Amino acid sequence: MRSQLSAIGQRSETVRRANLSAIVRELHLRGPLTRSSLVVRTGLTRSAIRGLVGELVEGGLASEAPGAPLGTPGRPSSRVRLDPDRAVAIGLEISVDTLAAAVVGLGGVVHARERVARPRAHLSVDEIVGDLAELVGRIWPIGLPTAATVGIGVAVVGIDRRSDGLVTLAPNLGWRDVPLAERLRGAFDVRAPISVANDADLGALAELRRGAAAGYEDVLFVSGEVGVGGGLILGGRPLTGAAGFGGEVGHLPVNPLGVPCGCGSVGCWETEVGERALLLRAGHAPDEGRDGVEAVLREADAGSPRALAALENVGRWLGRGLAGLVNIFNPRLIVLGGLLGRIHPYVDHTLEDCLDHFALPAPRALVRIVPARLGVDAPLLGAAELALDPLLADPASWLRPSGAVAVPASA
Repeated sequence: MRSQLSAIGQRSETVRRANLSAIVRELHLRGPLTRSSLVVRTGLTRSAIRGLVGELVEGGLASEAPGAPLGTPGRPSSRVRLDPDRAVAIGLEISVDTLAAAVVGLGGVVHARERVARPRAHLSVDEIVGDLAELVGRIWPIGLPTAATVGIGVAVVGIDRRSDGLVTLAPNLGWRDVPLAERLRGAFDVRAPISVANDADLGALAELRRGAAAGYEDVLFVSGEVGVGGGLILGGRPLTGAAGFGGEVGHLPVNPLGVPCGCGSVGCWETEVGERALLLRAGHAPDEGRDGVEAVLREADAGSPRALAALENVGRWLGRGLAGLVNIFNPRLIVLGGLLGRIHPYVDHTLEDCLDHFALPAPRALVRIVPARLGVDAPLLGAAELALDPLLADPASWLRPSGAVAVPASA
């Protein structure tokens, strides 16, 4: 009998934790909601919502305020919001020519963020880690003395192993088999976990939660600068592969007669649609970077035949690759980030024509292509979202009866 009661108690606690997670996720993704709205969105009873919200308020993760009068009989349902000042995540981004850091609270509230340029030369891991630590030091005194750091998320332009934060290959950084999470752990004086993921995967996560893909469950995010990466969300869940190496769409072999790629292969998709390809076709030096891309777009606006032809060429290669991915994954939405998002207005008709010609009719009829809403910050904000996931999955571990938030002992 005692063991049966223990099992019932364990199941009850599991259900409680799952219900707390459901409430916190709704509030995190949708913002403040009334208790009545939480009943509808979670399927929990009113009494369950009342008790669980009370736990969140007492534990310091949420607050309640009287709801606005609706002009109908009865007392309006109180409005519940997460406290963005009590638990925060640090988001970091390592791209080819910038480093960025952000402090983000529950509900996606960005308390501080900063982005700095870095040389495109291959810098050592120690140099970049030191620069990131300095960047976080500049933005961290943000008036949140009671905030607990849930975790640190890192977006990096490379192929990453999520289990231990190893960057196995980042050709545009000159990295191979870099234990990035371990290096960062030595530089940051926090007990919080450090999670490393591909920048496009995290761009997809941010656009799904906060950007152009909000409300969708089947999304392909493709972002390009020097390289090209992809993030895939199917059924509302990220598809990253067995070890987190999935989504390297930039290294699809598309042109056997093409040019060498930084990964060591020849004719990868990114060699046809990346920044270097656009600049060369438009008559610019391949090392002009973002400034060169902006110059090409200005030339296109002025009617330059060469700039327009370069964009058309990149658009055709981009459209063909997207058509293949549509045939394989059947997304409802394609979100273009980085360089690809910036050139979208110039190549949108080309992309649509390519999908019409090369995608199968059934998946083609379902899919739309849009530019990223979060712009350059999508991977950075996705890194913060990744770092907040442990709290969203189990908010009960972050409650204290005193109303303060504490890092769990396991962190």
